This record gives sequence, structure tokens and C-alpha cells, in this order.
Amino acid sequence: MQQSKNELRAAAFARRDSLAAEERAAAREALARHATQFEIGPGCIVAGFSAIRTEIDPSALMKALRARGAGLALPVAIGRGEPLIFRSWTADTVLVRGLYGILEPSSDAEEVEPDIVLVPLAAFDRRGHRLGYGGGYYDRTLQGLRRSKRITAAGLAYSVQQMDQIPDDTHDEPLDLVLTERDVIDFRE
Repeated sequence: MQQSKNELRAAAFARRDSLAAEERAAAREALARHATQFEIGPGCIVAGFSAIRTEIDPSALMKALRARGAGLALPVAIGRGEPLIFRSWTADTVLVRGLYGILEPSSDAEEVEPDIVLVPLAAFDRRGHRLGYGGGYYDRTLQGLRRSKRITAAGLAYSVQQMDQIPDDTHDEPLDLVLTERDVIDFRE
């Protein structure tokens, strides 16, 4: 199964990498119109992510969610094999390169527990399964958060990252939604 996941991951990255810069920029802006898919109540915290390589950029969606009253956070990798933590983020927050060279808030930023987690991914299917990068960080993180409260996990991707079926293991955490530049796929019902 791991070989199959690695092959799917490589195919998904190739699809994503084939998009022109203009298509990626348009997709970033298109995500913002999906902000209404989320219930933003008082004190609601949305955890986004710092896009790497050719990942879909969540910044316009995060800005739209902030305009609706959400507090924002970014993930922080604290160690290999550990769940992620989240630190509060604003435009003024100092960002540093973390464990994997990804921009994240410094230790000066307040640690928070999100209500909504925007999840990067390599590929997804229409059953709510995602294929990540192989480290299990988001699976461990979502599992821990779901033990303590009700959260919404929304995968963000380009529509070309959809696969017919993602192999799933017992430790894989399902998504509640997938948002692409074209669609909202809702698994909550």
C-alpha cells in the first residue's frame, strides 16, 4: 500500500506542478469565495498553513475568514512524529523557519486550539480521504483535536489533485470538506 500511496503522491504532485503560475494565483483567489462554508462564531480560530512549493495558497481564504471575525493561527512542527501545535497569527506576527523550513509563528506567539483546520494535501478523493506527504502530522493532529472538541477539517487543493480513490489506513483521519478552486465537497452529512 505504501508504494501505491507514493505513486499516487508523485502523480498528484505532477498534476499540481503542471499548473501555470496564473492558474495557481486564480485558484488562491477563488478559494476566498468558500469562506461562507464555515460557521464563524465568537472566538472561532481558523488554522491555516504557509503554502510550500506549488501547494494551493490559503492566504485569500484566511483573509476572508478573518474579515468574518475568525482569529487565525498557523501550525508549528515541534518534532518528528509529534502532532502539530498551533500559534496565533496576524499580519504582524514574526514568522521563522521551522523544523522543515516552513514559515511558522515564533515561540512568542500564543499557542491556541483551532476550531477549523485548513489542511494541505497531495491528493483527495470524494469519500473524504486525503493523501498527505507521508509524515502523518495532520492525522495525529486531527485525531488529538477531535478527542478534545468538535472541529472542522477542510482539505484545500486544486481540482486536478482529485483521485478516484485514496487508499486509507485505520490511522487516517477523514476530512469534513474539500475546497478547490471549482468545488466544495462536503462530507459532514
